[in-house]
This record gives sequence, C-alpha cells and structure tokens, in this order.
Amino acid sequence: MTDIFFDFVCPYAWRGLEMAALLRPQGESFRLRHFSLVEGNHPDNKDGLNWRITDQPADADGGEEYMQYQRPSLNAFLAAQAAYRQGEEAAWNFTLALYRAHHEQKRELEEATFTQAAQEVRLNLEQWQRDRQDAAGLRRSLRADLDAAAEIGVFGTPTFVLDDGSAAYYRFENLVRDPDRARQLWTLYTNVLHSGAGIATIKRAKHRPAHRQ
Repeated sequence: MTDIFFDFVCPYAWRGLEMAALLRPQGESFRLRHFSLVEGNHPDNKDGLNWRITDQPADADGGEEYMQYQRPSLNAFLAAQAAYRQGEEAAWNFTLALYRAHHEQKRELEEATFTQAAQEVRLNLEQWQRDRQDAAGLRRSLRADLDAAAEIGVFGTPTFVLDDGSAAYYRFENLVRDPDRARQLWTLYTNVLHSGAGIATIKRAKHRPAHRQ
C-alpha cells in the first residue's frame, strides 16, 4: 500500500493522483492522505506543530499570500473526509471530481463546487451532508493524516510513501492520461526510491525545458 499525501490547492498533487488513478486498475494500491500546505509552511511551525489548521474556524479568512488557501483547503479536506465515510471508491471518485473541478474547470473550492462533485460521483447526498455535521470527528480524522505527515517529514504535495517506508515528493509538470505512460513513470519513480544511489534531489536547470513525449 502506497500512501499519497496531497492538498487540493496543489496542481502537482492533482497530476500525481490522476497518475495513481490509472495505476489502481493495474493492481497498485494507494491510500489517500491529506497534507496541509498552509500548516506545513506556517511560520509558527518552524520549531514544531504550534499552529494547526484543524483548530481554525471553517469560515476564517486566512489572509494574504499562501494563507489565502486556509479556508478553501480546510473545507475541501473536511468535505473529502465526509465522502470517505462512504467507502474508498467514493473517496477516490469525490477527490478526483473535486480536483478536476478546481484545476480543469477553474472552479473555486467552495460549497457549490463540493456539492457539484458529490452529485457528479453519486454520493449518498443525505449521508454526506449528515456526516459533514460531525465537524469534530472529521477534524480528528484530518489531524491524524497531518500528524502522520509530520512524523514522516512531508513538506510538499504529492508525497508518495511506499510500503517499505521509502518516501518522496514529486513535482508533476505534465498530466498523464495514458495507462501505459503512467506505468512507465511509476516504474521510474519507484526505481529511484529503491535505488542505493542516494538520490535526494533532482531539479532541472532553470532554462532547460522538461523533456516531453
């Protein structure tokens, strides 16, 4: 089982999840885990987890720069946690629908978009809305993911954690829709993680374009 830590505001994480979705029918197992980029980058957390997004009001205005994502990110997480109560497939379907609505259709992460995604994937809407009223329970589940991410040392999304504990963040520049291409990339990425070469960072030079196929 490979854990994927992601934040709905991140386009790189969206592309990573789209790749994982293509691999699931091929026998790869992935577990959806949430990581807050706002919490992870908050200045109060340089010396530990002192500021927690799960402690913030759902309607709070986070502020400027990256803090502007506090409210949409938190509410997207909680909506997804409620969807997860209808099973793993429901969680995957809702997560992908919400990602596509936000990053392809350019819809805001707000109530209308959450509801559209839930309707699109045919969640039991009554149960979903009822589960969303359990704010304390949803926040506990979210915090468990965030605590796990902190223990591992997750700093960006998507971060993949393999079943042997190997973990890495990948910045996906291209969206993959072809299952064979997804398999090639996943083989490449896992080979790098399992390699004894000790590769910690691969970053392209600023003026060298990425190779595209």
